[in-house]
Amino acid sequence: MQRVHLAPLWSVVGGALGLAAIGWLGALSTAGWIAGMVYLVVSNALLIRGLRRSHAIRFGPANATTAFRSTLVGLITALIATSFTSAIPLPIFISLTVVALALDGVDGWIARRTRTMSELGAQFDMEVDAFLLLVLSVYVGQQLGWWVLVIGLLRYAFVAAGWPAPWMRTPLPPRYWRKVVTAVAGIALTVVASELAPWWADYAVMFIALALLLESFTRDVLWLFVHRHDAPQPARVGPRRAERGAQPD
Repeated sequence: MQRVHLAPLWSVVGGALGLAAIGWLGALSTAGWIAGMVYLVVSNALLIRGLRRSHAIRFGPANATTAFRSTLVGLITALIATSFTSAIPLPIFISLTVVALALDGVDGWIARRTRTMSELGAQFDMEVDAFLLLVLSVYVGQQLGWWVLVIGLLRYAFVAAGWPAPWMRTPLPPRYWRKVVTAVAGIALTVVASELAPWWADYAVMFIALALLLESFTRDVLWLFVHRHDAPQPARVGPRRAERGAQPD
């Protein structure tokens, strides 16, 4: 195995150590351990597969930053799985989430500064963002109702729609608003998860975040429909696509 392909394994090791530290505090259930490790193993296995397919020769600081965020998402996933059966340390959970959200965009900035931008890195970043929104919506759904899951599932529904409708797989043009809406959704979910705001504010924040996401996704779907005959349709979904879906970006 090439040296660059060994880099994601450090994420698994670091994640396992992080899970051990949280578990030492008695904050993880068996389900939490399993969920965290499954995420770390599967996500990094997919990353190694992507590195091989792209014939990458360097992992790079930008991908390393995204890998660190992915490790944090693994810890967050473990805590959320634990929350179904027991209370979790909210300060630790919120701290991990805030750091993961704050680092979003840092990897892209590093890639631009070091001129190491790649389709693989863009896809890796987007998948980490998408899964973070999904697990956060699962946690908040326990408080406000499972309708909140729509926030985390929209991007996956967008991808699934591309199988029966090939025109949905056409690369989208860059749009900064996608990044803004994704950031707003993550911040909104974190605010509600913190339990600092009154119940009516929680519902208001979630409805606003959902409305923004629906608007952004709808705009992208309409653009794809209007331009469905402009370019040849891809035969299948490839492992990498920088502008694969509307959110996250």
